[in-house]
Amino acid sequence: MSELSPSTATSRPEFRNIHAFRDLPGYRWPPAAVVSGMHRASGLMMFLLLPFIIWMFDNSISSEISFAKFRSTFNVGMLGLPGLIWKLVALALIWAYLHHFLAGLRHLWMDASHAAVSKEFGKSSALIVMSMSVGLTVVLGAKLFGIY
Repeated sequence: MSELSPSTATSRPEFRNIHAFRDLPGYRWPPAAVVSGMHRASGLMMFLLLPFIIWMFDNSISSEISFAKFRSTFNVGMLGLPGLIWKLVALALIWAYLHHFLAGLRHLWMDASHAAVSKEFGKSSALIVMSMSVGLTVVLGAKLFGIY
């Protein structure tokens, strides 16, 4: 096998390390990437708060006394934290569930329908998922905070 002279060798691409603090803030994420990342974050949030979810479910159905304790947590507070903090945690769980559910339906639709795999559909469906999850969270948050 003959060796290539430096003049006939093809140049290889040069790879460099990215500098997260310098390069990533200037990168514009498309809506589909934002929804995909938020889908992962909402799943992680639901997983990490699973003990709180189980506690809420257990106290809401065990007895009238445990339900009263459950309601007082959101009104008065618990563990030295005011009720507002517990309501915000519940609101974060509401958003996480709604976003994870809607983004999961979007992913399933894109997996099942090959016609739905396009840049335009990815952007429009991502914007729909974001607006629906935030809109439904606002409606349910208004109920949680006693606005209606």
